[in-house]
Amino acid sequence: MRYIILGTAGHIDHGKSSLVKALTGIDPDRLKEEKERGITIDIGFADLSYPEDGLTVGIVDVPGHERLISNMLAGAGGIDLVLMVIAADEGIMPQSREHLAICNLLKIKSGLIAVTKADLVEKDWLSLVMDDVRDFVKGTFLEGAPIMPVSSKTGEHLDVLKTCIKDLALSIQPKTAGGIFRLPVDRVFTLKGFGTVITGTAVSGSISADAPVEILPGGISTRVRGLHSHGKAVSRAYAGQRVAINLQGVEKQDLQRGDVAVAPSSFVPTKTLDVFLELLADVPVLKSKSLVHFYSGTSETIARVVLYEKEELKTGEGCYCQFRLQAPVVAMSGDRFIIRRFSPLETLGGGEVLDPTPGRRRRKDGIQDLPVFHTGPLDQKLALKIEKAGLSGVAVHALNGWINVALPEIQNSLDALKKARTIVRHEDTLLHRNAFNILNNKVRDLLRAYHRDNPLKPGMPKEEVRALLNIDPRLYNFLLAALGEVVVDKDLLRLKEFKVALSGAAEAHKAKILDLLVRGEFQPPTKTEITEILKMDQKQITDILNILTKERSVVRVNESIYVSSAAYEKMLSLLRDFFTRSPDLTVAEFRDLLNTSRKFALPFLEHLDAAKVTLRMGDARKFLLKG
Repeated sequence: MRYIILGTAGHIDHGKSSLVKALTGIDPDRLKEEKERGITIDIGFADLSYPEDGLTVGIVDVPGHERLISNMLAGAGGIDLVLMVIAADEGIMPQSREHLAICNLLKIKSGLIAVTKADLVEKDWLSLVMDDVRDFVKGTFLEGAPIMPVSSKTGEHLDVLKTCIKDLALSIQPKTAGGIFRLPVDRVFTLKGFGTVITGTAVSGSISADAPVEILPGGISTRVRGLHSHGKAVSRAYAGQRVAINLQGVEKQDLQRGDVAVAPSSFVPTKTLDVFLELLADVPVLKSKSLVHFYSGTSETIARVVLYEKEELKTGEGCYCQFRLQAPVVAMSGDRFIIRRFSPLETLGGGEVLDPTPGRRRRKDGIQDLPVFHTGPLDQKLALKIEKAGLSGVAVHALNGWINVALPEIQNSLDALKKARTIVRHEDTLLHRNAFNILNNKVRDLLRAYHRDNPLKPGMPKEEVRALLNIDPRLYNFLLAALGEVVVDKDLLRLKEFKVALSGAAEAHKAKILDLLVRGEFQPPTKTEITEILKMDQKQITDILNILTKERSVVRVNESIYVSSAAYEKMLSLLRDFFTRSPDLTVAEFRDLLNTSRKFALPFLEHLDAAKVTLRMGDARKFLLKG
């Protein structure tokens, strides 16, 4: 089954709702006030079914009054084709023009025109009106569209109009069910026995009964209790359908028009958008930092416009700019929007969202990325978004929710980028190849400076480098493994070409320290005592002791005590011999065995316990080494 959404457009009292009722048998005016006053106040809904063609056309009927344009816009966002309605007895009127301009800005590509109330005028007058309509739509998406005189009262040409709607609907590419589910909410109400219900046009993806769903921007997590589409209960609803979702455990007062029902963890509400904006002809100049009304999907909020590379936008012009919104919206790259003057209300223009999650941008930084997001091929857009994320990368699911494209198309582009080695993937994170170059340069610079300032240290602590780079730990290890010029040595990093190089004086100090430890045997001078004996800085002593430890010339017992490797091996030999004669060893026995003092015996035993040479059992030790 194909699902297409048709939206009405036109001036107040030109017969839009009457025509919808005549075509479908459904009265789209559902409010008591609408029926009493005879005008459409809010959006209404109906549908036309063509079962022999496997087609359902959902109809969104919009109000025509100038004061209700915001309601009209709430219904216009998801439509695929437009039925422009112009009354034969009045002809083209102000909202005829404004509605057509809005549809043009939303880039609706197909439609037709119904000249209603044809029974009220003479044929000559009707012919003149139809000529006016042809001139009116020149240069718009309705140029060359079918124009039909109809009468909701007499039924004139309604069958022809139905056929024309069917033919146009069958020629339209349906909304993709291959994207992430997204439904801008246009109504919220409660039904006895059901609870809270939201309705809207599913603009992408699909959803099934009992599936989890998230309502944004409020971040409400819930489940689908039931689904209805075009008056029937369904187990699954698809993009292009009018859908009513019965929600589980959500109160009506927690929801409103402008919310968006989405697949969980797919979208991030935003208050900043980079866009391409076009002004209509014959509207006031728009200055940078101006306030406007911003409409996207079914949402409406106030936005401040920051123009890039100019201070004002003149009538009929277009430019790149940023909207800073008063309230968050859910938007994707490729979405369309409309702006209206802050006061008095007047449609100014519209355009395309280019980046719904832009990073901080200073005006002097330039906007080289925005033309790519605007007109570039999909693979370039994705590569640029990943590159802009730097060392943080982009999660695949976040990228899927960033751009309004079917998921298979996104995946094909990502596969091509990986094959070309433009990007790499680690678990769910995508990184640009340039991120490796940035990381390599940053790490090299950090290590080069560290080696310069600490020539006796074998490397820089790995965690210290990560903290300076502010990278996720899981991603950090993956990135380090790809850096060929950096050596990872346990918890240290060093440049591949770096070697600890001692000066002549340092070599002499090294020899003196080793000699002191060898002569001290089991009563070696502590680090502090070595410092005092050699009159050296303790940092230098520590660095040289670390080098001696790495060379295995000495063994580190604790922060203060080191012994020569020869003394350590002698200690192990004495222990082996002792434990051939006795099953356990006391501290006093160990002290006497080494002919040392308790000051050294206790640290030695604690080290041996930690090294699993001995095992403490109360006040005695057992020997763990075999052979």
